[in-house]
Amino acid sequence: MGAEGGLIKKNIMKKRIILALAALFITTTAALGQTAQQVLDKCAKTVSASAGVTASFTMNSAKYGDAQGTIALKGEKFHMKSDASTMWFDGKTLWTYMANNEEVNISRPTKQQLQTLNPYTFINLYKKGYSQTMTSSATEHIVHLTATDPQHRIREAFITVDKASYAPKTIKMLVEQKWTTFTVSGLKQEKLADSRFKFDADAYPDAEIIDLR
Repeated sequence: MGAEGGLIKKNIMKKRIILALAALFITTTAALGQTAQQVLDKCAKTVSASAGVTASFTMNSAKYGDAQGTIALKGEKFHMKSDASTMWFDGKTLWTYMANNEEVNISRPTKQQLQTLNPYTFINLYKKGYSQTMTSSATEHIVHLTATDPQHRIREAFITVDKASYAPKTIKMLVEQKWTTFTVSGLKQEKLADSRFKFDADAYPDAEIIDLR
């Protein structure tokens, strides 16, 4: 009877293990039901609203230091403002205002330079020259990008995407062996005028203009 009881207990334990493994398999399969590419496609669509989007951010960077501010996006255009600087990019020209010395630099950045300026570069970046893997939890997806193209300045990136809204929550990028992390909040779609992405000299009458084009 004792041996028989022990056998029954073993069978029950085996069934529990099988059920636990089945549950784990189902959960994992559900999480992997979408590929990293599909998650980033949906995230990019959320961020790339044709009218424009705005958000708040904090930046922690071993290369650039820490900052917080706001960002506005419309297609390739962006306007990013923090305590130290403000940037306007209209898709071609970049204006960078440095608050500490009231100086505005005007330049025509390359695609490689833009990769390290705009935290939302991943919107188009992930589509070429990167391998992709993804892990998922109950509330978010974390996509890991690894550069396969040696010309990419961003060698690695981790993009955390909210499962419900497909809005990016954090964007962590490795540039020149140093990590920069953007934490994003309050992302919302807004109708933004194109003028928001151009420097208004009248608003900065005392700024020194340095044209580097």
